[in-house]
Amino acid sequence: MTSPMSKWARPVAMLAAISMVSACNVLPRTGPTKREIYAGSVQQKGDAFVVAVNDRVTRATAVAPALGFSQGFVNSNPIGSDTIRPGDTLGLTIWENVDDGLLAAEGTNATLLEEVQVDGAGFIFVPYAGRIRAAGNTPEAIRRIITTKLEEQTPDPQVQVRRLAGDGSTVSLVGALGGQGVFAIERPTRTLAAMIARAGGVTINPEIARVTVIRGAQKGTIWFQDLYKYPDLDIALRGGDKVLVEEDTRKFTALGATGSQSLVPFETQTLSGLEAIAQVGGLLSNAADPTGVFILRNEPAELANQVLGRDDLVGAQRMVYVLDLTQPNGMFHARDFAVRDGDTLYVTEAPFTQWDKGISALTGTLTSANTLADATGN
Repeated sequence: MTSPMSKWARPVAMLAAISMVSACNVLPRTGPTKREIYAGSVQQKGDAFVVAVNDRVTRATAVAPALGFSQGFVNSNPIGSDTIRPGDTLGLTIWENVDDGLLAAEGTNATLLEEVQVDGAGFIFVPYAGRIRAAGNTPEAIRRIITTKLEEQTPDPQVQVRRLAGDGSTVSLVGALGGQGVFAIERPTRTLAAMIARAGGVTINPEIARVTVIRGAQKGTIWFQDLYKYPDLDIALRGGDKVLVEEDTRKFTALGATGSQSLVPFETQTLSGLEAIAQVGGLLSNAADPTGVFILRNEPAELANQVLGRDDLVGAQRMVYVLDLTQPNGMFHARDFAVRDGDTLYVTEAPFTQWDKGISALTGTLTSANTLADATGN
């Protein structure tokens, strides 16, 4: 007959075994527990500040990437489409009011001079008119100069000057565009938005497309969508400008009890804690602890002092921001808290998860032992 004591002996022994296994940290898990993270806080003589997220913390840490053009870019006036520059190419047609003119072939009274290039010093050469300064002048001004020079040698010459696309007023566009290449600055494409459209537009998600313009030693970057939100950013282009269109390179790391553990690129210009959780598939319903959602980052001393209400911290500080989704305002805090480039999102496992693993491990071991005993006849 089984004694009452023996009825309880096996369950008690199993619970004790589970406790010992869990306490010895021999069970597999996704990372540190919430208790272990708190144990590493400065308050517990660790080296990281653990801070619960609230409205004040959210406001203090809401730092967005500083993108924009300098006043040097913004204040540039559009290039006059008729102003000639070194490297431009001109087309000339000259009519003479005589049968046997200076330039025209026998039986004709018109001479066509195609692709007359403006040299590096800004001059062109026209037969019988000589070397003429073209750079800085309009086609109409050049026409008048050539006409005056030829009038001394042929009666009533008629001159037409056309500006063609040339090397002196071109922009190079590379990156995530429909068509990369070198494009001339012409009347319809004198601004950034128009030139991007001329190149076929962007081929990536417009919300995370960044446009960088390099002009000599100057460089500026903006969000592509801001070209249409803020007209001042649709800057005038200059010959030699380089335009790069690329996808946003910011990323955060997701670890722990989430739907995906990986390096995750930003899918929007701004990313909240709640959006980051959703982007990796949410919390694992059978393992995650909604009171243990952590954002880890190295915070500049200025921001760390502001968050902690101090003024004595120097250098980057290790900060662990805690999101407790079970609090009345927990979801709102997660929605408003800004995730930044290089952050780590870590979700701890719920306490019962280790117990569940311990039970599974022990029951699996006992089952294997019983099977072995049955097989050996013992």
